Amino acid sequence: MQIYNTQFHKKQEFAPIDEGKVRMYVCGPTVYDQIHIGNARTFLSFDMIRRYLMFKGYQVTFAQNLTDIDDKIINRANEQGRTAAEVAEEFSNAFIEQMRRFGIIDPDIRPRATREIEAMQEMIASLIEQDYAYVAPSGDVYFSVRSDSAYGILSGRDLDQLRAGERVEVNDEKRDPFDFALWKAAKPGEPSWPSPWGEGRPGWHTECCAMIHRHLGTPIDIHGGGADLVFPHHENETAQAMCAWHVPLANVWMHAGMLRVEGDKMSKSLGNFFTLKEVLDKYPADAVRLLMLQTHYRAPLDFSFERLEGAIGTLERLTTCVENLRWAADNAPQNGFLTEFDRALGAAVDTAREEFVASMDDDFNSAGGLAAIFGLVSTANKYLAEAGGDMATAPCLRAADMLCELSGVLGIDLVKATAADELPAGLIDLAREQAGYEGDSTSEAANVLLATRAEARAAKNWAVADAIRDGIAALGLSVEDTAAGARLRSKE
Repeated sequence: MQIYNTQFHKKQEFAPIDEGKVRMYVCGPTVYDQIHIGNARTFLSFDMIRRYLMFKGYQVTFAQNLTDIDDKIINRANEQGRTAAEVAEEFSNAFIEQMRRFGIIDPDIRPRATREIEAMQEMIASLIEQDYAYVAPSGDVYFSVRSDSAYGILSGRDLDQLRAGERVEVNDEKRDPFDFALWKAAKPGEPSWPSPWGEGRPGWHTECCAMIHRHLGTPIDIHGGGADLVFPHHENETAQAMCAWHVPLANVWMHAGMLRVEGDKMSKSLGNFFTLKEVLDKYPADAVRLLMLQTHYRAPLDFSFERLEGAIGTLERLTTCVENLRWAADNAPQNGFLTEFDRALGAAVDTAREEFVASMDDDFNSAGGLAAIFGLVSTANKYLAEAGGDMATAPCLRAADMLCELSGVLGIDLVKATAADELPAGLIDLAREQAGYEGDSTSEAANVLLATRAEARAAKNWAVADAIRDGIAALGLSVEDTAAGARLRSKE
């Protein structure tokens, strides 16, 4: 598997630190507002990468932080007459909600800056002790970039060629304009924590580095974020790690490309600024994912609602193909004889998987992966149109399952269970009758019934298994057995 490493500006063969395991960190949001679709593109890219690593058999430990103390949060709180903690809690919850709506898998570890103060202070103290950082008269603590001979190793920037004040904060207390704050002395009315250098709060560049070291250990396999974070944020992170612990922060640095709206930079002044919530309130999450994944994660993405409407049509083509294949499998003659049409479809299934893996192994080329999926859709549709009464169950099911599996690797779920609030209440009575269920949740009842049916089938207790299946059918649902387990689906 080849992955593009920002630090070395080239693709490299991926070799995890521990065989079969991947430790991965992606910078999370500063929680002062709803995230916009540009943020969402970055988080989707790394969700896709995480999913593919899992598909390849890696045990992935994924961490993503929430920056819940920052100037932006404090300013928003002051504008609204609220506390910074209240603003951070509201938009932390909003972020988690929108990520789940977007089909993003929850991180295994979600540290929050305000709960990691001790780890950050320990790192800062180590940097001061080793003369990589200094305490200013105000109580601010700064990292001395000139003390790190390797500074610029990630971004390739030469400090002597950069203008003082470009993307850095200049003040008289700094020994060098490019020195950055590790700890900010408290200002009146702002949240603060006690420290050896006085009351204050951590600098933005400090938190991720300390969190990674504490929760994942250093170095990690993959560190990711948007391309706008390469300098100064990620450059500052890796500098702190190398100076504090004398090891790299990450072996592979990955960065997602920026999102533009119809060719322009997204901004509120241009009227082309959209939050993820606004988009998901109007469009299916799977269609938004499909649109974004049609572009390689490192390339700039041009977003438009016209393209999004097209993605909805593309998604419908995919789901319709799967539905038609399953219908054909249910209605195919059970003669066991495979025609040339059947064999051609079976070969196309194998080819689709091979081409999908080849594309994704090449730096997670989701555009190529989708091309493999839709190549199989084209072959399957041709098969359905031409095979007529000679269709066979096995190739139809294999093709449908392969389309679902490969789409699922990209987070596009073609075999969704019926939503809990749409499940008929009769499932509760059926679960009580067939499985001794005592609760009152339709989703729990559904899970109990499926588990009981699976146990009955394993024990060859066909009477119980059939009774559950028939009872579910009477409620207008069907049981679909997949590689991921049995699911309930509407018969409609």
